[in-house]
Amino acid sequence: FLPAVHVCYSKNAGLNPEWNSGGYRSDVAAGGWRTASIVRIYSRCSQSYTAPMFILRLPFRFGSGCLIALFCCFQPAPIAHAWGNEGHRLINRLAISSLPSDVPAFLRSDAALEEIEYLGPEPDRWRSPAEPELNAAQAPEHFLDLEPADALGPLPRNRLDFEAKVFASGQRPEKIGLQPWQTTEVWERLKAALREYRRLSAAGQNTRSVEQAAIFYAGWLGHYVGDGAQPLHTTIQYNGWVGPNPNGYTIEHKIHWQFEGPFIGANISAPQVEPKMTPPRAIEGDIFSVYVAYLRQSETQVERVYQLEKAGGFVGAGSSESRDFAAARLAAGASMLRDMVDRKSTRLN
Repeated sequence: FLPAVHVCYSKNAGLNPEWNSGGYRSDVAAGGWRTASIVRIYSRCSQSYTAPMFILRLPFRFGSGCLIALFCCFQPAPIAHAWGNEGHRLINRLAISSLPSDVPAFLRSDAALEEIEYLGPEPDRWRSPAEPELNAAQAPEHFLDLEPADALGPLPRNRLDFEAKVFASGQRPEKIGLQPWQTTEVWERLKAALREYRRLSAAGQNTRSVEQAAIFYAGWLGHYVGDGAQPLHTTIQYNGWVGPNPNGYTIEHKIHWQFEGPFIGANISAPQVEPKMTPPRAIEGDIFSVYVAYLRQSETQVERVYQLEKAGGFVGAGSSESRDFAAARLAAGASMLRDMVDRKSTRLN
């Protein structure tokens, strides 16, 4: 039995929900798959925002064991260079390695640095068709299309309040995105862990377990902060210009991957990014408002991405302008993450 396999490249399932359709679609009957069913697996590989889309044509019933075997046969190898891999790891490493000296020593240790760097791409590892419910639920947490979000009025601080607004407008939250709410919630987990660390330290108790929790939260947080630095994670123009296009920007569905994938992986490294980081600053006031302002700053760079693409800036080595731009966006992510992890910020009540 050899199913017909058609391979093409899809747009990011998280940033293109109409292609995602819940992450996984199939016709299932008790005891096996229905005759002549078509299983469409819209997925991202674990390392990138663009992934192969497999369409398996299954001409007769077969059991779940066969399905698992097929996944093993046709699952793509991870793409080596992507914002979800090198870029995210770089953001996390630079953020943690530049933490001020008054941050607890365990967060600045070599072991923490290694773990937090590894965790940079972690949420992208949850984008496999092997976990369809997880994939569908967390895909919208990587982006926020600010144009439709702002059309609903001021952004509420609470995720459920925003979702209620979206549903009331006849839309669905996964079509617009949930990025700032997820980021704030993960940051609050880190804040709670560091509060517990301070309590246990003051009592002279063992802090090993809470240190491990805080390290995980810091690494997890870094992924979303990194996503927020990518301008195409903040807009309906996420993968080809839509609507009026007087400047003739690309309408092909490849700019997102072209920019954050092979171009970043091949051309950008820490020595280019670190000098562009801002000096450490204490985040004061409402963290949600500060973070949304960060997303809005990223959104101001959307057209610049298209201008650089039009000039061939993401082909091969690109240009000095495109390399500087990419390094600056990664530096913005690393700077924001450092400041959100900083002890002064996580002491906010």
